[in-house]
Amino acid sequence: MNDNDQPQADAAKDEELKGVPEEFLDDEGELEAPETGDVSEALEALRGDLEAAKQDALYAKAETQNVRRRMEKDVADARNYAATGFARDVLSVWDNLSRAVDAIPESLRGEEKMKGLVTGIEATQRELEKVFKQHGIERIAATGLPLDPNQHQAMMEIPTDEHEAGTVVQEMQSGWMIKDRLLRPAMVGVAKKPG
Repeated sequence: MNDNDQPQADAAKDEELKGVPEEFLDDEGELEAPETGDVSEALEALRGDLEAAKQDALYAKAETQNVRRRMEKDVADARNYAATGFARDVLSVWDNLSRAVDAIPESLRGEEKMKGLVTGIEATQRELEKVFKQHGIERIAATGLPLDPNQHQAMMEIPTDEHEAGTVVQEMQSGWMIKDRLLRPAMVGVAKKPG
């Protein structure tokens, strides 16, 4: 190596060591070899950092799975219950069709002129029931069952000896469920002991 190469080598070495903290350099600007005790301490510190990083990665993975599950549940709920508002509105159509069918006297049901009308109204009601069923909307059973405050709304008490107290004896408005959620409670009359 000639003398001209020496300043270039020193400049390259200085450039390489730029940014290295002073405590790691010896008096001549060379990297110091750490003492054996320092190496084992540094190694233990690195192992501790590695374990902490592994724990953080596990927690992050678990959190990601929880977020994914929550999102999947929210999507499923949105899919299952998206029609709730619409279904509530259509229930009034169901109520009116039911009233129309119930209001037709037996004497008119047999008349030739009325037969088509009655058949059409009943067919419309059946079709609406079919559409409800396809979308998970089902009628709540009420009459003859014990009052269930989760599905029935008691509107009045009816004194009677024929039924046990707390039994639904009259349904004033049908109740409906959408999947496993209450869409509309059944409005009912409940038996009570006379007296």
